[in-house]
Amino acid sequence: MNKLFLYSALILFPVNIFSQSAVIKTEEDPEIKALKTQFDKISYSNKTSEENAKAKLKELDFEFQKLSLENKLAAEKNKKEIYELTKKLEKLKNENELKNEEIKSASMAYAKEKNDMEMEIKRMELAEKKAKNENEILKAKLEKLKTELELRDKKDDWKKQSNTDPKYYDKPFDEKTKELVLSDRRISLNGPIVKDTADYVTERIHYFNNISTQPIFIVIDNSPGGSVMSGYRILKAMDSSKAPVYVVVKSFAASMAAVITTMAKKSFVYPNAIILHHQMSTMNWGNMTQLKEQLEWAKEWEKRLHTPVAKKMGISMDEFRKRMYEKNSDGDWQEFGDNAVNYKWADYIVDRIEETAFVKNPDYKPIESAKKASYYEEKNDEKGQRYINLPRLEPFDFYFIYNPDRYYR
Repeated sequence: MNKLFLYSALILFPVNIFSQSAVIKTEEDPEIKALKTQFDKISYSNKTSEENAKAKLKELDFEFQKLSLENKLAAEKNKKEIYELTKKLEKLKNENELKNEEIKSASMAYAKEKNDMEMEIKRMELAEKKAKNENEILKAKLEKLKTELELRDKKDDWKKQSNTDPKYYDKPFDEKTKELVLSDRRISLNGPIVKDTADYVTERIHYFNNISTQPIFIVIDNSPGGSVMSGYRILKAMDSSKAPVYVVVKSFAASMAAVITTMAKKSFVYPNAIILHHQMSTMNWGNMTQLKEQLEWAKEWEKRLHTPVAKKMGISMDEFRKRMYEKNSDGDWQEFGDNAVNYKWADYIVDRIEETAFVKNPDYKPIESAKKASYYEEKNDEKGQRYINLPRLEPFDFYFIYNPDRYYR
């Protein structure tokens, strides 16, 4: 625009100069007319140019105005866009800050939770250590109590035992002092002799034989006799034993028990113990033919059992049977221990027996924990009489038992 105004000024300024000169020269020279004409032409041309310049200037001014307005509009738009962008930027910034705050908050919450968890873990570890320590203390206390209880039990066990060992002698009997020493290789034989009794006695004879050849003792406190088959099993176990089997009678041995006593390799009796031999007495059932057959079997058993006894006594079977009835009308020949030795029913009289097997207090634990085979339940019949039911016999077996009052049925 400034260039346009300068250009217009340069054109108009010479026109005025030339106009004044032309007036002067017209009066004086014809050439001036030509110059004037030329001037007019130039002036016209200048006017035209000026008009054109003005029009052009107007166009340019319009264009400038338009451009200015467009620039202002664009500036306003830009300003608005910048404002919008600024707002968006501010919003984004705020959102970003909010997000950062949320992240920061979440991070702080995570850090807090992590810290809380670590603190909880530490508390748990501390509690575990404390519990472990308390457990160790408790365990130590329990161990101490256990040790004290074990010590107390050992003291009690010490009190329950004699704390001595059983005595084992190859020659357990002293003939001068009449003292017999029994070891723990002893077998009790009491009550009626039945199959279970034979199992109980023979199993222990075999067991003791597998340990050593030191003497084995069958100790009879009280036995009325019993099954001839079961008694014979005991006799054969005694005969076949590598270790000597001795019989000791403390109170009473009758019938089959008396045969076992007499036929032992060595037998020992208290002076006041009673040994009873008699004819076989048994209980039989059946018709007359059967009873006759059973009687013949009983005689055969009596012969097989009493012949060795009579032979040891140095007399015959008939003499043995005769003497039974000389002593007692029932045929029950009973003798005290000191007299029984004279008849060779037993070998030695014993004044004192040392039971070295009883090393534990029997009030705490019985010396023989196994159930006694001689145990049977005692009952009362309709008359109020006490009795015991004996087990059923095996075929061809007989009870060789002292039973005057039918206690054994």
